[in-house]
Amino acid sequence: MSDPRQITMIAFMQAQNCSNYTGSWRHPSSHSDFLTPAYFQRMARVLEEGKFHVAFFDDRLAMPDRYKNDHVEAVEGGVRVVKLDVTTIMTVMGLASTKLGIGGTGSTTYFEPFHIARAWGTVDHMIGGRAAWNVVTSVNDGEALNFGRDTHVDHDHRYDMADEFMEVVLGHWDTWEPDALIVDKEGRFADGKKVHRLDHKGRYYQSRGPFTVPWTPQGRPVIIQAGQSGRGKQFAARWAELIFCSVRNIEHAKANYAEVKGAIAAAGRDPEKVVIAPACYVFVGETRAMAEEKFAISDSLARPIDTLALLSEAINFDFGSKPMDEPFSDQELAQLTGMHGMRDRVIANSGKKNPTTRDFVEHSGRGRLREAPIFKGTPKDVADEMEAWFKDRACDGYVLATTEMPGGYEDFVRLVVPELQRRGVYQKDYRGTTLRENLGLPMARRGDWRK
Repeated sequence: MSDPRQITMIAFMQAQNCSNYTGSWRHPSSHSDFLTPAYFQRMARVLEEGKFHVAFFDDRLAMPDRYKNDHVEAVEGGVRVVKLDVTTIMTVMGLASTKLGIGGTGSTTYFEPFHIARAWGTVDHMIGGRAAWNVVTSVNDGEALNFGRDTHVDHDHRYDMADEFMEVVLGHWDTWEPDALIVDKEGRFADGKKVHRLDHKGRYYQSRGPFTVPWTPQGRPVIIQAGQSGRGKQFAARWAELIFCSVRNIEHAKANYAEVKGAIAAAGRDPEKVVIAPACYVFVGETRAMAEEKFAISDSLARPIDTLALLSEAINFDFGSKPMDEPFSDQELAQLTGMHGMRDRVIANSGKKNPTTRDFVEHSGRGRLREAPIFKGTPKDVADEMEAWFKDRACDGYVLATTEMPGGYEDFVRLVVPELQRRGVYQKDYRGTTLRENLGLPMARRGDWRK
């Protein structure tokens, strides 16, 4: 019996001067009009032609400025320093496409639940039910300082707050019944008895309502999460419909897949209704030599400052203050307040209980083509690997990063997509018009998220 599953494909985007690969803006083929709508709309058309399910925007609320307590190196090196508002870019891309899902990151630490509910609900209407919200608790002290706080909230405490944040956002989205709108010009605009106040009073949040955005075309935006720590994975298992992850290889991916699917089931949810997608890079050419050349060009764009600046930002530690080969003490490791999943990954990958700064540079992969698996070669080579991961239950799809914009996606759409389609593991057309339809998820129903 054939496997009915098909690969879910997500493009890893940034509303900034580069892709997630900081050296991408230097690539000879990368377009430089990233402050224009044309740049993002061009990308939307490429991705929709390639039948991608989602264009997803990562985000931070500060530029990397922890390294040597200065922003100058990051600004001059173009290290993720431009950060545009993602909801605006989501709408811009959505208006240039008709089926492509558009996801954006919104922080539970620095925004209010009502704001997130209204902003993403509005986008979902404006692009016809194709929006997704990537839930993050935020990671760095620069974000805290931009929002009037001295330090970032403790890691696990952030997730405790985020659990309640989710209840408030989803609660607001539920307060308009699907058939509340009437719009009878000679009678009622809506049925007042089908619009409700939330009246939430919890440990961290209070929010009354009534909410101001009616039920959306897909019921509510799709929920994305990418927690990598133990607490982050627990949060994702409870709430996420798309889960992004970082893995080293297929064996690590299979172990992670089994662990997360098990956690989803333990949370009382159907694991088959949640997509797990690891990040990856693809370098493809008509010949293996061409693919190798593309990789070599992109790999040459990385600079040490990129890694050090991004590590300092992600882990809230000034890596310019510690010699390269001095081990971190147990106390220093415990005090790292940013991405615990990255810290844990460096410890695991280095095999050292107390890694050095050099170990963080080498084993985090931050800012280099080492942070995610690389599929490289001819279209057949790339499709062989992607199909193997998928069929071996290492993943349900991929978060495809690129090192040149839009050329990396154009190569994938032109060369790899047809090969995957020929094998029957990649969609030849979209299933419907909303993101939920195209991900094979049911239309959201009021209250279906409650335990």
